[in-house]
Amino acid sequence: MSQIAFITGATSGFGRAAARRFAEGGWSLVLSGRRKERLDELKAELESKVPVYVAELDVRDAKAVQDMVAALPEQFRAVKALVNNAGLALSPGPAQGVALEDWQTMIDTNVTGLVNVTHTLLPTLLETGAGASIINIGSVAGQWPYPGGHVYGATKAFVKQFGYNLRCDLISTGVRVTDIAPGMAETEFTLVRTKGDQSASDKLYRGTTPLTAEDIAEQIFYVATLPDHININRLEVMPSRQAWSSFAVDRD
Repeated sequence: MSQIAFITGATSGFGRAAARRFAEGGWSLVLSGRRKERLDELKAELESKVPVYVAELDVRDAKAVQDMVAALPEQFRAVKALVNNAGLALSPGPAQGVALEDWQTMIDTNVTGLVNVTHTLLPTLLETGAGASIINIGSVAGQWPYPGGHVYGATKAFVKQFGYNLRCDLISTGVRVTDIAPGMAETEFTLVRTKGDQSASDKLYRGTTPLTAEDIAEQIFYVATLPDHININRLEVMPSRQAWSSFAVDRD
């Protein structure tokens, strides 16, 4: 039997690229997301290589997550790698001008959704034991503040600390936990964040060389396939053309 990767948010960006990378590596796939037509397209693309199971899922709904995992066919149950990729950013403007609904959506997806999936799959990963992996997709925003980061950065700080704390609890189980924290990466991220503003997305990436979804997928696969005794606690990945900036100072 091939090893099984469970990937949330598999309909675009890092999740879709990770599905393709794991398929190249011969892993069976459990793929979830909110856009069923994209899941079906991805399944049609990959099922000639490996077994693929897809399920339309909103990770914010705890019962839906539990029901989806309970309904997995036998051949897809022994999950070895959980890739908590589902997440989003909204409202990149100053906090004082942001809708509370957008803050709540980020918390519900990036924090509550990640917790829902992790809690539901934890018994399975514990049963798998040595070499099982929980790979959470965080962000440099969880470590480094910037204007407009407000709740998005806070949710990714949660992802980081949640992973660290899980490591402490799981130390004797063989289950590994990693926070992969990408910097600037050209995916649908900015389109979602700006609610479809293609010009804003183009402007952000113009004239530089951002990471690609495939770059991060390679890191995800690397972490999942390390020898059982190795745990990467946090992997921060930036483009070589991105770095930190100086402190901002308000002047008269």
